[in-house]
Amino acid sequence: QVQLVESRGGLVQPGGSLRLSCAASGSIFSINVMGWYRQAPGKERELVAAITSGGATNYADSVKGRFTISRDNARNTVYLQMNGLRPEDTAVYYCNAEGRTFVSGYDVWGQGTQVTVSS
Repeated sequence: QVQLVESRGGLVQPGGSLRLSCAASGSIFSINVMGWYRQAPGKERELVAAITSGGATNYADSVKGRFTISRDNARNTVYLQMNGLRPEDTAVYYCNAEGRTFVSGYDVWGQGTQVTVSS
């Protein structure tokens, strides 16, 4: 079993910055992809950014140039540095990890953390 624990989000003024972290623990053999998704009220969950074990990244067009995803493979941790935050970035942010335990594959989610961008 694999669990993800996210850091707390918060309230940030427009133009501000916030860093989220997500640590994976449990019966981990490998973590292939770690990513961040978000869901705003009344909207579907969407990919924000993802990173492979080799460091390849993928970003939503809406966050390119403002958000940076990184990971520490030794700590099984992924980070999302968010700069230039906008009110439309307000959402619940979820961490996701895909990989394998010693027995089977997994695709797990964190509990979600609220990020609110408002003056």
